[in-house]
This record gives sequence, structure tokens and C-alpha cells, in this order.
Amino acid sequence: MKTLDPLDGIAAFLTVSTHLSFTRAADELGMSRATVGAQVRQLEDRLGIRLFQRSTRKIALTEAGAAYREALSGILPQIREAERAATSFQKEAVGRLRVSAPPDLGHMVIVPAVSEFLKLNPAVSIELDLSHRAVNLVEDGFDLAIRGRLEVDVNLITRQLATSSIVICASPAYVAEHGAPETPHDLAHHSCLHFAELRWGRIWPFIRNGEEFRIPIVPRLELNHSLGLRDAALEGVGIVLLPDFIVGEDIRQGRLVRLLPGWEISTIQLQAVYPANRHIAVKVRRFVSYLAGKLRS
Repeated sequence: MKTLDPLDGIAAFLTVSTHLSFTRAADELGMSRATVGAQVRQLEDRLGIRLFQRSTRKIALTEAGAAYREALSGILPQIREAERAATSFQKEAVGRLRVSAPPDLGHMVIVPAVSEFLKLNPAVSIELDLSHRAVNLVEDGFDLAIRGRLEVDVNLITRQLATSSIVICASPAYVAEHGAPETPHDLAHHSCLHFAELRWGRIWPFIRNGEEFRIPIVPRLELNHSLGLRDAALEGVGIVLLPDFIVGEDIRQGRLVRLLPGWEISTIQLQAVYPANRHIAVKVRRFVSYLAGKLRS
């Protein structure tokens, strides 16, 4: 027979002793009368004493039972307060939220969103780790990770937050001095600024009329930091391939010029992942929903 938690027996004992009724105790505890009785009997067996005198019509505390109840008189409110504190994480957005995200997405999108989220949720604090390293959510103690591409195992939940296009662009000064490429093949004659973490390697993929062209490039500058490549492009060093959330505003403001119109490039699926658990904390659900809304807008 499976051993029951002694605290279950104590809660059952205290509730029965309050009502002097197994039926009313079962109703209050939300369990069957048989379960309440089993827990009390196990407690009696463990203590080696009888806690109740039972008859067909009523029950009463024994002398030992009355002394035991007196000694435990303060424990049930403490247990209920502990349960209230724990379950508050499922009812309210409270506590510390540990988030892992890549530096570029973090600086451009997540940090501003975090600042607004904290104002709306004063009981939440956030620890944001910005790095390209692949964290283990459970072992490293993170509540969720946000990435442009994730290898997800069966123990993780994935939610797509948004899709960002990848664009090719350069500064007006670079285009004025070197001209604009007319086809992707012309990139062989240009200075290319390459993101070292790109999953395709030193290949820039383009699509036109359903046909894919994989263009090998020889980087003039190669970095593992998207914002550094953006800065280099703004300085006129060369042509860069970056997500719209990095360079989109620069293009709209005319600081960068979008190149190769009519040629499509891959997109990035921005995803959030968190451990698979049917009891997802409110702080996690609320932050993911809030971030998805910000990214879509």
C-alpha cells in the first residue's frame, strides 16, 4: 500500500476534530469520506495511539487526541498560508522571471518590452540573460528562452511570437561609391558584412520565381554581433544581410538603402520556449503573450 503524506493525515485529523464528523471533514477537504478515514487511521498507526472514540452515532476525541489537537492547534493555518503563498504563482503575475534571449533581439526588442511589462506588473522582477549560448532551461534555471531558431525537445513548449523578414541593405554612401548589385551574383564584387552565427554559413540565400540561389560570399567583415554589423553598414563599410527588426527603422529613415528588390530572402521565426508543464506560472504566460503582442505590432 502506498504511504500517504503524514501532513495529509494531520490535516484530516484536525478537520475531523473540528467538526467531529468524517463526512463534514471530507466535504471541506474535497475528498472522499473513505480517504479521510484512511488518513486518520494511518496517523493513528504511526503514532501508536487512538485519536477518536468511534461509535455508530458519533465520534469524540480521546484524551490523547485532545492533547494532540492542542499541540497542533497552530499548524493548520500555517499550512494553509504556505499553500496560499505557493498557489499565488498560479493566480497572479508574481515572482522572479528568468529569460534568455540573443543580444540583438534583446537590445532592439525585448529590453524595451521588459521595461513596459514591469510597469504593468509591479509584483514581477525579471533577470534577462542576453547571449547566443544554447541554454538548458531546466538545468540552468530559466523560465523561458526566446530565439530566432530553436531545436526543441519533447519536454519544451514552443510558441511562435512573430516572423521577421531578412533584408539586404547598405548605406547611401556605400551605394554612391560602389553602386548597387543588380543580382545576387554581383555580391562577389562587393564588400559583404557577414553575421558569423548565420545558420547557412557563408552562404546568402535568395529566391526568385520559386527558384533558390545560394550565393557564397567572402566576408570583408565577419562578426557574431548583429548590432556591430549594423553599425559597420551605417558607416559605409559594406553590404549587410540582417533581420528587419535590426535594420528596418534605419531603412525607413533613409540611413540604409534596401538592395536587390524583387529577390526574396529567408525569414526568421521568433519563438518562445518554456518547460512543458500543465501548471505554467502566470508570470510566464503573461510575459509571453505580452511579448507576442509587441512583436506583432
